[in-house]
Amino acid sequence: MKKRALLLIVLLGVAHLSPVRCEEDDPEENEELEEDSDDEEDDDTEVKDENGVLVLTDGNFDTFMEGKDTVLVEFYAPWCGHCKQFAPEYEKIAQALKENDPPIPVAKVDATEAKTVSGRFDVSGYPTIKIFKNGEPVDYDGARTQDAIVAQVKEVSQPDWKPPPEATLVLTEKNFDEVVNDADIILVEFYAPWCGHCKRLAPEYEKAAQDLSQRTPPIPLAKVDATTENELATRFEVTGYPTLKIFRKGKVFDYNGPRERFGIVDHMSEQAGPPSKQVQAVKQVQELIKDGDDAVIVGLFSSEEDKDFELFQEACNSLREDFTFRHSFTAEVAKLLKSSPGNVVIVQPEKFRSKFEPASHQLKLEASTQVSEIQDFFKQHVVPLVGHRKPSNDAKRYTKRPLVVVYYGVDFSFDYRKATQFWRSKVLEVANDFPEYTFAIADEEDYADELKSLGLSESGEEVNVAILADGGKKFAMEPEELDSDVLRDFVTAFKKGKLKAIVKSQPTPKNNKGPVKVVVGNTFDQIVMDTQKDVLIEFYAPWCGHCKKLEPEYVALAKKYKSEKNLVIAKMDATANDVPHDSYQVSGFPTIYLAPSNNKQKPIKFEGGQRTVDDFSKFLEQHATKLTRTKEEL
Repeated sequence: MKKRALLLIVLLGVAHLSPVRCEEDDPEENEELEEDSDDEEDDDTEVKDENGVLVLTDGNFDTFMEGKDTVLVEFYAPWCGHCKQFAPEYEKIAQALKENDPPIPVAKVDATEAKTVSGRFDVSGYPTIKIFKNGEPVDYDGARTQDAIVAQVKEVSQPDWKPPPEATLVLTEKNFDEVVNDADIILVEFYAPWCGHCKRLAPEYEKAAQDLSQRTPPIPLAKVDATTENELATRFEVTGYPTLKIFRKGKVFDYNGPRERFGIVDHMSEQAGPPSKQVQAVKQVQELIKDGDDAVIVGLFSSEEDKDFELFQEACNSLREDFTFRHSFTAEVAKLLKSSPGNVVIVQPEKFRSKFEPASHQLKLEASTQVSEIQDFFKQHVVPLVGHRKPSNDAKRYTKRPLVVVYYGVDFSFDYRKATQFWRSKVLEVANDFPEYTFAIADEEDYADELKSLGLSESGEEVNVAILADGGKKFAMEPEELDSDVLRDFVTAFKKGKLKAIVKSQPTPKNNKGPVKVVVGNTFDQIVMDTQKDVLIEFYAPWCGHCKKLEPEYVALAKKYKSEKNLVIAKMDATANDVPHDSYQVSGFPTIYLAPSNNKQKPIKFEGGQRTVDDFSKFLEQHATKLTRTKEEL
């Protein structure tokens, strides 16, 4: 019995070991199987099918598209709610087009994974649907329904189908003046074919052109290749791409609106209307004066045929984005404003009125009055003696320097108006003594970052004061108890040059001999504003990925020009240092300017080109004033 049991154990052990021994005996076959498995995993050209929808990736997209007449493609994001909602409908579309004669492939691309393909076709939202005709994309902007999409795809698949002509007009030196001078209003884009921003704008601009062409009356959109139409680019001072300008019967105005389809449409529709809105009822003006936040500007006229009215409209046109204009033909409105036809009246809202200012400002329009005189009148009287500076009006109302700002809890609602006006009344007394300066109150929460840069965020005081001066210089005060005399003494000290400017700055580098010079707040004037040298300055953020990617190219550029004694390649951490000059505006990272030796207050921004040594070199070759090397040497 023992022998049988022992034999059974041995046999079981052999049976258990035999598969292992078999694998060891055939290692080559095993490796081959593993290699085949790896090949299957690595084969990114394979096109999978999910419920009738083909799955395309960076690896298989181009291969799949070869030889295909028509393909419907959805670019989606797995987390996108709209994409999830659309998925069942898209699968029905795939089935319907599969039954077409001939069948039309329907595919999808995970745009969060296939970033190369998505980037190539400027996918910026989800889902994005495109119909590819012989490999070329056709945007689909219709309803996301089976009937609408299938009908559009079948139409594009027809052998004689051609894409509709561009709605955007192409302007050149030959036709520019004829087209622009004849248009009541037209938007013109000056672009460069290689410019990434221009490429991203192009589909939005074309869609806006299509939409606006259907408007009554239509508003034309046009484009100019500024790299070939050099004379036009120079004539309209195009220094970056894309540059957009509005023309009204040949007169040019800057375009400051959005740069996406619906924003362009809304903005241009607004621009096409009259710059001033008519008011007929006295109540409309009374409400503006009682509850408004900005100056009320009203032109008074006898009728629309009044020549003064035409002059007023012309003056308003170029300022329509910065001011709100009204006009009236009624005697009642003129009586309310204590004026008469032929006058333009500016009235401040009730909350900004004071004993130091007249109730209104009036300009009588004469036959000799120039448009520029009317515009100067607007600009001179639109800001009250002490107004409310806010993020929404800062860029339009409070750019003039020096600007004296008093920060506290500003709130004009009923419960807090008395406290707000208590502090404002103290500021008014001082503002009246310094008419050459602009004064404003500002809510401390709205300007928390500014207070931090002034070193006042931890002051603990109920009220803080700063003077923002020319050249980006800043001066701060922490009054233990603010009153008119304390504020007056501070402003007087500033006027006499007795205050020390605040500049946020890292320590000055002890060793600054590298190819790229390090600039800090305290050395900006010394290095960047040196009138003996051209300075290319990069403003960066340590955490910025684009800045990190730029670094090796920027260092290589500095090494290339190391023999140029009058050219400095520099950089500055704009998150840790103040830029003490307003001309060097930093709105994103990296921001790069050339400070030419002969005009430091008008730096030239690098934009449009690729951030490579070659493109930087071309930029320097074009704009630097002190280069000693020739183009051939470069």
